Parts: sequence; C-alpha cells; structure tokens
Amino acid sequence: MRSRAFALILAGLLLAGVVAQASPVRDDRGVLVTLARPPQRIVSLLPSLTETVCALGQCQRLVGVDRYSNYPDAVRSLAQVGGGLDPNIEAIVALKPDLVLMATSTPVTDRLQSLGIKVLALEPKSHADVKRALQILGQLLEVPDAERVWREIDAELSSAAQAVPASARSMRVYFEVNSAPYAAGETSFIGETLKRLRIGNMVPAALGAFPKLNPEYVVRANPDLIMVGDRNFAGLKGRPGWSRIRAIREGRVCIFTADQTDVLVRAGPRMAEGARLMLECLQEKTR
Repeated sequence: MRSRAFALILAGLLLAGVVAQASPVRDDRGVLVTLARPPQRIVSLLPSLTETVCALGQCQRLVGVDRYSNYPDAVRSLAQVGGGLDPNIEAIVALKPDLVLMATSTPVTDRLQSLGIKVLALEPKSHADVKRALQILGQLLEVPDAERVWREIDAELSSAAQAVPASARSMRVYFEVNSAPYAAGETSFIGETLKRLRIGNMVPAALGAFPKLNPEYVVRANPDLIMVGDRNFAGLKGRPGWSRIRAIREGRVCIFTADQTDVLVRAGPRMAEGARLMLECLQEKTR
C-alpha cells in the first residue's frame, strides 16, 4: 500500500514538472510555442533578440547568431548563420539548436519547423514590444527576475528624461536613419524614445514610422537639431538647400558612430543607453 501511494505521489510530481516545463508562450505570429524543457542551445537571427537573451543573463545558451549580432562582445565569437532574410539553414541545423529566435519576416520558419526545430518569432518594434520580448524569453528561459530587468531599463529612461535641459524642450529633431533620406517618425521606436525625453519630432505620426522624405520637405520643416549616423552624414551639408536649415547653419548636428547607431536604432534592451546618447547630444547642443 505504501509503495502504491509513493508511486502515485511520484507520478503526480513528475506530471506537475512536465506541465510546468511545457507552459506555452504566444509569439508574434500568434502561434503558441511549447518546449519540453528550457532551451539550452539557442540560435538568434535578430540582433535585438540576441541582446535580449544576454540582458537576461543567458548569453551562454547562444550557440549561433546572425551576421549583424555584435553585442555584447561574447557573441562575436559565435558561429554566424547568415542574416535574418537569408539565413543558412544547413549551418543552423549543424548547431543542433533546441530553439531558433527570429523575426516574423524571416522566410525559413516552415522549413526549420519541418526539420523538427522549434521556432519563436518575435519582432520588437516599440518600447512595449521590448518589454514583452523580455517577459516571453524570461518565461521560456526560466529567468525569475525578467521583470527586474525591464524595471531597470524603464528607470534609466525616466532618469534620462529628467536630465534633459529645459532649453531643449522646444526643439524639433530630425533623426535620419538612411541617406535616401529616410527619417524616424513619431511612431517609430526612435520616435518613442524622443517622446519619452519630451523632445519634439519633426516627422509627424501621419507619415509613418520610417518615411522616405523629399529632401525639400526637410528644408521647409527647418529642424532645430539633426541626429544622424556617421555612415549617412557624408554629403548631408551639400544637399540642395540644406545649408539654410537652422540646425546646420547653427552647428546643431549630432553624428553617431556605427556602434552608437546600432544602440539607437535597435528595439532592444539597450534602449536606455540610446536615450542617454540622445541626452548627451541635447546637452552638448544647448550649451
């Protein structure tokens, strides 16, 4: 009798463990993803997701990344498996992952799943998405303090906002993401950061997240401050009519390095660092 009771108790404990481990999460495809156990071998095909795994203190679980994942330094030595739009399936399979993280736009989801590889599609595009990605990956990786990671990011954002000079509050910023020119609008991740800092964005929400602008539009809008990466800065001052723009005329142009640009444009856990870069720009240009 005692052995039967023990067997029932043991079976109940095992069942409880299986249920706990198989708790599903819903990804950005609307698909419920269930894993038999927390993943130990992860391939990430999106830099912001690579950074999220590491922000949760789980870098050691990554075995492969896309060619653009370059932070933190620990991921630079990992196997590269192509890009988000052109991943190398053979290279991914060779790494024997128990989970592949990717954007919803990555085209090999069905192929990987047909090979028995679990896929989780997340594509952070907003501050809220960053928080949600931390929560979902925190649950899958069984990181108990994922909420603390978000609280620290949020607190740093608030701190940066409080440090913005009063003289910068009335500024209208033009943030160029590509020399076409494409700009960061109010509804973009970058635009959300500007809004959190309570700084005006020259590009209204009605134009979309990253609209391609007519260069003359920027001249007419006449921004007070320009933020641009060094890869896109070349020739900016020489564009027709741009010498008349207030920001250029008065020397209020902040030029970010390639590494700094990665921080600013990636919708990931370094968003507070991005806000600090914007803050430093505002402080320097309002002295």
